[in-house]
Amino acid sequence: MHRYHLGLADLAAVSFARSPLQETVLSLRMWTHPGSYPAQQPWFRPLRPHFERLEGGPLLRSLVGANRYIPDFLTPRPNTPAPAFRTELSVVRATDPAVLRSELEKALLPPRGELPALLAEGLSDPARLLAEICLALAEYWENCLAPHWWPRAGSVLEADIVHRARTLAQHGMAAMLAELDGRLHWADGVLTINRSWDRSPDADIQVDRRGLVFLPTCFAGAANTSISTDCPPAICYPARGQGTMAEALDPPATPHALAQLLGTPKARLLTLLHEPVSTTELALRLGVTPGAVSQHLAVLLATRLVTRARHGRSVLYLRSPLGEELCH
Repeated sequence: MHRYHLGLADLAAVSFARSPLQETVLSLRMWTHPGSYPAQQPWFRPLRPHFERLEGGPLLRSLVGANRYIPDFLTPRPNTPAPAFRTELSVVRATDPAVLRSELEKALLPPRGELPALLAEGLSDPARLLAEICLALAEYWENCLAPHWWPRAGSVLEADIVHRARTLAQHGMAAMLAELDGRLHWADGVLTINRSWDRSPDADIQVDRRGLVFLPTCFAGAANTSISTDCPPAICYPARGQGTMAEALDPPATPHALAQLLGTPKARLLTLLHEPVSTTELALRLGVTPGAVSQHLAVLLATRLVTRARHGRSVLYLRSPLGEELCH
């Protein structure tokens, strides 16, 4: 078990973030363990031809262990709630090449007993290997995830954070953690995460004003932490609402009576707002301009059929209780 000890100042500073770099790195598991994340398979099957054409594809695959572990240095804790991919990647680029071998071995040696050949050979020049890994990640992001997957996935992660923050504010830390994952337990200022699945030794970690950040992800079956206890305190957990990602591929039908009452455009919007969604995401899913979506949302907001909340630079919209009644 890992036990995070939080003082009053630490508790007040608990925060959430969504990380495009974390999702890029963890999504590499889709190419090595695709059956582990069924909700993502409909999105990643069409991406396979794009991935197979990447020059850095074999190197990226080698970064995932047989037990799905990935080196800690590839997923630095974000410094802001919604960092840009390139900003996060610059942190990875700044990794000391001298620590590369220990980072890779810590994550990838068990249970193989040896590093993948591409990495073992690359360690003859750690600085060059680090540069090649960063180049491959950027290529993967730009050609596969940023254009085809992140617009929807990023919206799901933002919606999750809005929901968790609301639960924390209304019901407290214990309720929020219980909803996140049954492996998390909060009592007397100590957050315990059960890591029995990897037989790691028990550890007591003093947060000590360093902040504790929660990160939703589409590529975890349970709440998890970094391999090393020396990393800044962070816990990633399975994002809620991943099932709604399929709606971007096959939007739900709009009830006829609702369309007659509100008009088809506003009825379609209201139907999609059972989870918090941004204007940009709605425009992508409906194939219209963000300006058109904003006009309809303004009417729905004025008539109290939707509510809104801000996360970082995004404003997310959600059906109000009145909107819920109209849709059911």
